[in-house]
Amino acid sequence: MRDLFIFGLGYSAQALATLLRAQGWRVTGTTRDGRDGTLRFDDQVAVHTALAQASHILSSVPPERAGGDDQVLSHYGDAIRAAPARWVGYLSSAGVYGDTGGAWVDESAPIGTGRRSARAAADEAWQGLRGDVCVFRLPGIFGPGRSALERVREGRAYRVDMPGQVFNRVHVEDIVAGVIASFAGPPGVYNLADDAPCSQNLVIEYAARLLGAPLPSLIAADDPRIGEQARAFYTEQRRISTLKAKRLLGWQPLYPDYKAGLAACLPYIV
Repeated sequence: MRDLFIFGLGYSAQALATLLRAQGWRVTGTTRDGRDGTLRFDDQVAVHTALAQASHILSSVPPERAGGDDQVLSHYGDAIRAAPARWVGYLSSAGVYGDTGGAWVDESAPIGTGRRSARAAADEAWQGLRGDVCVFRLPGIFGPGRSALERVREGRAYRVDMPGQVFNRVHVEDIVAGVIASFAGPPGVYNLADDAPCSQNLVIEYAARLLGAPLPSLIAADDPRIGEQARAFYTEQRRISTLKAKRLLGWQPLYPDYKAGLAACLPYIV
């Protein structure tokens, strides 16, 4: 039986669960409150039972706060280490690389120098948990119901006057494809991202064009409408290389740039 247990059935993990269930997998997982037939994260008896039965284990749970511990490892690290599963995965963040000044970065680069220090510590802890772990470093995630299209349509989008700003993004379907490809590939750390790093303004402008909407306002980088978390995002610039995932996993992004990804999301706008 192909049995995947997921810590944290959020946006990306739900997409993975939906596809695998359609392929005949048994998929269970946790949420904080045990909604929709999931297990409560703190139901230790049920979670330990599920871990003992799973052939694959994935965590999509980030550290709760800056400087905080990884709660999955704190509560269940020993059980995961001893579990009979043949594959273990962790959804990390490309933010662990910090600011590279827009330079390309691959999996060999040092981590932990940026604002995501807790995430970097969790990334390293998962790598050292056992020998069959795959860690996926992801940039900004988007997909149906969660893209620049919704922000433009709802009047929440803006453009920031920050020449040279650049980053990658990744469509949720490409995350799912990368995770599944790793089931038959070697363990290790993998970047999953699109092939077209660019400024956030280009993404917002293209979303507005697809919707036939006016361009959102161009605001200064120190505008108070930019929250602290968003401002920190804009100060870190990098280009993400995915050559390793392409070479070792045979993975290729279905949506290699923001235009293809947003066009695929457009039918879901209501």
